[in-house]
Amino acid sequence: MSTERAGERDSSARRPISAATLRRLERGSGGLAGASVSAMEQRLPWFRRMPADQRASVLLVTQTGVANFVAWLQDPTEAIRLTAEAFRAAPRDLSRWVSLRQTLELVRVAIDVFEQQLPELADEQHERTMLTESILRYTREIAFAAATSYAAAAEARGAWDARLEALVVDGIVRGDAEESLLSRAAALGWEPSSEATVLVGNAPSDDPPTIVYQVRSRAARLGCPVLLGVQGTRLVVVFGSSGEERSDDEAVTRLAEAFDEGPVVVGPTVSNLAEAHRSAADAMSALRAVAAWPTAPRPVPASDLLPERALAGDPEAERQLVERIVLPLVDAGGSLMETVDTYLEVGGVLENCARQLYVHPNTVRYRLRRVAELTGRTPSNARDAHVLRVGLAVGRLAKARGLW
Repeated sequence: MSTERAGERDSSARRPISAATLRRLERGSGGLAGASVSAMEQRLPWFRRMPADQRASVLLVTQTGVANFVAWLQDPTEAIRLTAEAFRAAPRDLSRWVSLRQTLELVRVAIDVFEQQLPELADEQHERTMLTESILRYTREIAFAAATSYAAAAEARGAWDARLEALVVDGIVRGDAEESLLSRAAALGWEPSSEATVLVGNAPSDDPPTIVYQVRSRAARLGCPVLLGVQGTRLVVVFGSSGEERSDDEAVTRLAEAFDEGPVVVGPTVSNLAEAHRSAADAMSALRAVAAWPTAPRPVPASDLLPERALAGDPEAERQLVERIVLPLVDAGGSLMETVDTYLEVGGVLENCARQLYVHPNTVRYRLRRVAELTGRTPSNARDAHVLRVGLAVGRLAKARGLW
């Protein structure tokens, strides 16, 4: 007997919904949509606060969804196409107004209204049962369509953001300081007043998404904003201050780990993004010249490569050498220029330098300490001696050209 009743239920479930019920559903679709929106306004405070045009967009999506539900009842194989059409009918920026979580809340409210009102439009009990089951199946498709729609929107925004970010970084490298560059960076979440530092080096792979993930994951752990661009085999990273008690050296070291093998050069930190082109120019110049210093540390500050940059013909490096090495010694007087020049010429032998200058060795020691204080370079250090020697040579050439 129970088998017979089960067979009757199966037979009843397979019976199609009558044409009269379908006509009532079609006529009542507008009322269902309106009742759903009214319920949303009652139950969801954030929905009530939305502007009228945005609520009208939600009503449009709801009306389309109800109309498609009626069509779907006649042909369930059209579920995916019809549910996707409900979201294609909405304004493109709807996903900016309503989050995916809020969309699912709206769907849940609509389900409640449909479950209450749709069965009343059916003629027979078996139709009421079919409508209830169909609502659950259809709204499941709606939920999946919503997730798909939001995923597509997120991918589109991500692709647009990536192109916008590439434009910003390219503008910084080219030396643009236009207002449009700053507004684009602000659209990407960069604080205009934040300090900026540029790193350049080799890109770690041919897959841009992998590069982006490696850089951004490290920047997130450091808590600092970052902009990056892959320019062929070169990776350019612009990072800002984290606002935490963390040294810039730590941030540079951690971010440098995202680069491929080879030198990584760090430009000077500038006060804001509008000045970032100066940091980028120094970093690019240093990257071109770093091959002249095979044992350079990684990462290496662009300021540590001033001699190599000057030898490569960088006028900015020449200017910095004159300002940092030559002019402090000239202004200090006291034969400091002559002393350091003689010390380097005799190979760093203190006693020989003292004999050449006809002074006591302690006088030479005192003068060399003064040189270190004024220039930040210790003549007895091999690398610093190289910087001093090139700096003095550049200074003489600049003086011969009447530049100081």
